Order: sequence, then structure tokens, then C-alpha cells
Amino acid sequence: MTNRYERIHDLLEAAFAPVRLEVIDESRKHASHAARNGLEAGETHYRVLMVSPVFAGQSRLARSRAVHDALAAELNTGLHALSLILRTPEEAQD
Repeated sequence: MTNRYERIHDLLEAAFAPVRLEVIDESRKHASHAARNGLEAGETHYRVLMVSPVFAGQSRLARSRAVHDALAAELNTGLHALSLILRTPEEAQD
């Protein structure tokens, strides 16, 4: 069985073929507010930095929607928050 980090990483790899992908579990920073919302303390808050040519020609909103669509199952099963930095390879060079 895989953990949420692995599932997020694998889903994003499959959907976006990124040239760079960082998935960081920041749940420990939010443990007290997760408990207030009835969520488990772990695997609820993630930061994602992804560089993919798939994002070429897409607005920031379209990129974010695409990532949320790819992670819909995780968002429906306890993933509470995503912080997204989504760039094309050209944007990442700047």
C-alpha cells in the first residue's frame, strides 16, 4: 500500500511528465488546525513545485485546475490543502 505522498507523486508524474517535481508534505505545520477540522494530523497539506512542458500556453488557473483534476481522488479522501507552483521549463529558467 502506498502513502499519499507516493500517490500524489505518481499521479503527477503520469499526468504531466514533469522535468522537475517536488512534493513536500507540510502536514506537521498544520496539525492543530487539521484536528480542529476533524482530519487526521498527517498527509493533509502538501506543497508542489512542478515544471512541465504540458503547461505551455495555459493560464495559472488552467494549470491549477488540471492539477486539482489529476488529484481529485486524493482531495476527496482527506487531502486538505495544496500549495502549487506550476511552471513551464522556459519559465523555470527565468
